[in-house]
Amino acid sequence: MSPIVGSPAPRVDGRAKVTGAATYTADTHVRGALHGFLVLSTIANGRVTGIDTEEAERSPGVVAVLTHESMPRLAVPTSQLAAYWKRVIPLQNADVHHSGQPVAYVVAETLEQAQHAASLVGVSYDARTPRARLSGAMDEAYVPGPGLEGPNEVTRGDLGAGLAQADVRLDVSYTTPMHHHNALEPSATTAVWDGTRLTVHETAQGVNATRLSLAEALGVPLADVRVLSRFVGGGFGAKGPVWPHTLLTAAVARQLRRPVKLVLSRAQAYTSHGHRPEAHQRFRIGATRDGRLTAIDHITTSQVSRTEDLLFNTSEPTRMLYACPHVHVAQRAVKLHLPAPSNMRSPEVVASHGLETALDELSYELGLDPMELRLRNYTSDNPDNGSAFGSKHLKECYRRGADAFGWSRRDPRPRSMRDGDTLIGWGMASAAHTAGGRPGAGARVVISADGKAVVQVATHDIGTGTGTVMSQVAAESLGLELDDVNFALGDTDYPYAFVSAASATVPGVGAAVNRACTTARGSVIGIAVADTRSPLYGIPADRITVEGGILYDTDRPGRRDTVRAVVTRYGAPVEATTDPVPIPPGYSTGAVFAEVRVDPRLGQVRVTRMHGVFDAGRVLNRRTLRSQAIGGAVWAVGFTLSEHTMVDHRLGRIVNPNLSGYLVPVNADIPEIHVGFVDEPDPANPDALGARGFGETPMTGMTAAIGNAVYHATGRRVRDLPITQDKIIGDGDAR
Repeated sequence: MSPIVGSPAPRVDGRAKVTGAATYTADTHVRGALHGFLVLSTIANGRVTGIDTEEAERSPGVVAVLTHESMPRLAVPTSQLAAYWKRVIPLQNADVHHSGQPVAYVVAETLEQAQHAASLVGVSYDARTPRARLSGAMDEAYVPGPGLEGPNEVTRGDLGAGLAQADVRLDVSYTTPMHHHNALEPSATTAVWDGTRLTVHETAQGVNATRLSLAEALGVPLADVRVLSRFVGGGFGAKGPVWPHTLLTAAVARQLRRPVKLVLSRAQAYTSHGHRPEAHQRFRIGATRDGRLTAIDHITTSQVSRTEDLLFNTSEPTRMLYACPHVHVAQRAVKLHLPAPSNMRSPEVVASHGLETALDELSYELGLDPMELRLRNYTSDNPDNGSAFGSKHLKECYRRGADAFGWSRRDPRPRSMRDGDTLIGWGMASAAHTAGGRPGAGARVVISADGKAVVQVATHDIGTGTGTVMSQVAAESLGLELDDVNFALGDTDYPYAFVSAASATVPGVGAAVNRACTTARGSVIGIAVADTRSPLYGIPADRITVEGGILYDTDRPGRRDTVRAVVTRYGAPVEATTDPVPIPPGYSTGAVFAEVRVDPRLGQVRVTRMHGVFDAGRVLNRRTLRSQAIGGAVWAVGFTLSEHTMVDHRLGRIVNPNLSGYLVPVNADIPEIHVGFVDEPDPANPDALGARGFGETPMTGMTAAIGNAVYHATGRRVRDLPITQDKIIGDGDAR
């Protein structure tokens, strides 16, 4: 029998998704549900001095218009996992902290009635001048206390001594703009009360975090809250935290004693949940003449809101990826009148983009091949703490990636490679993402008399293929066919799972599923060998193998039984449950390569080749893992060349909250993407079959690879993303 784990099994929910049978949160129909719509502030700093709701309340179908004066009072959730914003819930007072903050909540019988009534609400303000420009407030930057990823300032060695030892020094700065998630599925909430019990259908990457936040905010027992999120149409981090609109919807439903459904518009999503913040990075790097790093000073300054100061763009790549004895990193915050940022796919991409671009610049200063520079500073251990990585095969990624891309044929001189008048550039970078050190998951498995199994975990499939991969793990661990396993997720009634973020799902949920299913398989074997009616009666349990739903004696394969027969004779389902176990630390890495073609007259950049080879531990499903790599590469094209949330700094207002002004890549912008994997199990997580978290890894290097290729093609170093046409042909900030 061929192995189930590792095969490129198609998605188990694929048919439901392409036929429209999959029910997403916004598709949820609850009888008698009202529809909510938010009225958002048009100022970024000040107070609401008056709200005229009379015309809206007289509008057909309107049930209520709630303001800061009539909205139920809510407690601010205290758990860090419950909410990334910790201090302020809107519609609890008259203060306005950013443009697009909710100032009224309209509820009507239909969505159209609610939208129309919202347009009739009149709001007057005491408006004050906002601070909304990062570059204009750098002198106010400070280092916040420890955040979600640990301390915001770390020193290793003696930075001054390391810089003094250097033969070559680099002092460069890079900027990256504000980015938004733009998931295909908008954020949505449907809240239903049954007496004191609350059920919420939510677009969530963390049903347990949502449950905890709702219980704390509403003052109800945790056991009285259930959260459902069966399908999630993309999250990318935005649906990991619990945002105010979810809490407000539940509070409104309780007050009106009817279910309430809220679906954010595309524009509302730009200010109602988080984003990747604008950032400025300064690097001071020292190296010996032969390319050995002696010191790195890395200061990142990011915008935060006036009420929150959690930071998400960690400097882990600078601390962990290369051998360097003297390192100082700091994440600084600047409070602006803008919405609170949050995690966004590959939060290390900001730091990684800066580091990998700076190393490319250093390679030219030293006259070294960019890959050779990285190899000379390679480390098998984590330099941040001196411990060994569970496994790290980055050297193999470099070798295989360079061979596949043809890196040896690269002429290192900028502007040296051409096709007629078109400039060709090749760039490379390292990709790396920490994956582990998070709370794990529990799992429950029930094998019924029909020989089929249901596995339950309160996790999510945010488009990554979790349901498919976990079905494969369960089938192989149980010894069943893939079609005989049903993986159930997205329900807080199931065993706990950590938020589907930080590339924690495969190592956390996978380990839990394997443990529970291995226990259940052992129970089935134990029942069989103890049953006088079984052909396997009396055989030592360690001689029994289970494959394809069949149990057999490995010494005498002719003696066999079936899982279905064993459970049927037993007379009751066979069950097993496992409790959460923390995920061991892991580090997924890779080597990425990009080719660009640049029209020097128009400044137009096109990415024409992309290659990546990655070490993700054991590959559980090559098809879904390749899909994650492709997704990261596609987003890297957008991050590097086009995506940019623009703010009117006088008003503190986002001016392109839509897909006509916020430019994401389309199919025509993306070439064929070549992906390879080392596929070596990581011994640090045997419960997860040697797999590591991976999904956020590819983007972390590809942005720099594209930028480095642009420099190789043009000789112009664009240090301020996105690399738009004006920066190629104009003076700008390009070097």
